Amino acid sequence: MKTNIIAILLVVLLFSCKNKGETKQTPVQKEIITHTIHALNANEIPRGEATIAIVGATLIDGTGAPPVENSLVIIQNDTIDFVGKVDEQEIQDDAVVIDAKGKTLLPGLIDAHFHGGENAEMSTLFLKKGVTSVRDPGAWNASYNSARNSGKPIPRLFLTGPHIDVYPPAYPENSYLIQDAKEGRIAVNRFADEGATAIKAYFRLSTEMIAAICDEAHKRGIPVTAHLEITHAVDAIKAGLDGVEHVTSFGTALLPLEEAEIYKNTVMADNAARRSGRYEVWNKLDMDNNPLADTLIQLLVKRKTFVSPTLAVFERQSDRGDSVAVNGFKNMLKFVGKAHKAGAKVVVGSHTWVPYSDTGDAFYREMELLHEAGLSTMQTIVAATLENARFFRIDSRLGSIEKGKIADLILLRENPLENLEAMKTVEQVILNGVLCEF
Repeated sequence: MKTNIIAILLVVLLFSCKNKGETKQTPVQKEIITHTIHALNANEIPRGEATIAIVGATLIDGTGAPPVENSLVIIQNDTIDFVGKVDEQEIQDDAVVIDAKGKTLLPGLIDAHFHGGENAEMSTLFLKKGVTSVRDPGAWNASYNSARNSGKPIPRLFLTGPHIDVYPPAYPENSYLIQDAKEGRIAVNRFADEGATAIKAYFRLSTEMIAAICDEAHKRGIPVTAHLEITHAVDAIKAGLDGVEHVTSFGTALLPLEEAEIYKNTVMADNAARRSGRYEVWNKLDMDNNPLADTLIQLLVKRKTFVSPTLAVFERQSDRGDSVAVNGFKNMLKFVGKAHKAGAKVVVGSHTWVPYSDTGDAFYREMELLHEAGLSTMQTIVAATLENARFFRIDSRLGSIEKGKIADLILLRENPLENLEAMKTVEQVILNGVLCEF
């Protein structure tokens, strides 16, 4: 009897060891999803069919590299074919030559937070100002039909579809409501099938819903960005977010738990409470000594989460805000500065309509505020171009002036490295290798 038991045990042991060995030899392969993201209107933008030589400009290529004086950039059809100095390449006889001496050449600007679908003229105005690509994080694709059918040049449109939210929606006309994580996955696939280039999660969603949305979007190869505010930023970032919209999204993560819950419950009861409540939240914070802010920023850096702070829409100065709002905004600036200094990926999102800029100039104002927060002028330009292209996942094709990339460029009368106000001196816009006419 003992002999039989020992024999059985030996067989089980040998079978177990064999199975363990087989497991080591055949690891589970993780499926890698690749997806090339294109603007919704990519096939509607005219493609260049000529050779263009831009001669003599100061070149700021968007990568953060030192500027190139007396540069030469040659465009073949819709593609950048040469980037260098004037004396390094011959210009073919049939080229359209642009004399750019004394001017500055930059990549087309990229706006991470544009709202202009209901205003057909706004898209064209932003292009005229040098913004060649925009993402609207929260609008039905059809809202851009009038702009797309206007016959006027408009930027590349990278759209997300409406906000994914739960009842009661903050903005009923631009929301898609879900009831659970499964419906979140369904929403992602519906929007992706309609050409969404990213997904926008809104602030009433649970962490479980955000995690499901991120998981499904990543299977489709598109990023997820979110407006949080009352959702705890640390939890949402750990759930898989690729980006966070609005500096105010971080407020509740910087408060003691009890205070954060009071604000959250107040907003859940009345969406309008955010308007003054967000400034009250930020007014309370000590940004010079805030361990919660330090922990959050470390997470942003570790997870490589993009931050589109949209400072310009929250800006409050003494002429348009009380001391609470003014000080609250100062703390928002400090947070963005600390995040950038620590290595967080900060990008430019204009929000289109902001209190301290003329119509169409919101992008410039956001650049100025990022500079005020602590980014150098060159870092601000990178945040407006190549860093945003990385956020959009289009940096292999757009965002910088490099050989082989698509020819979206802007020519300025003045040099923004000398004065950021020079961003407002756009003289020519080239989109897809075509000189735009407005």
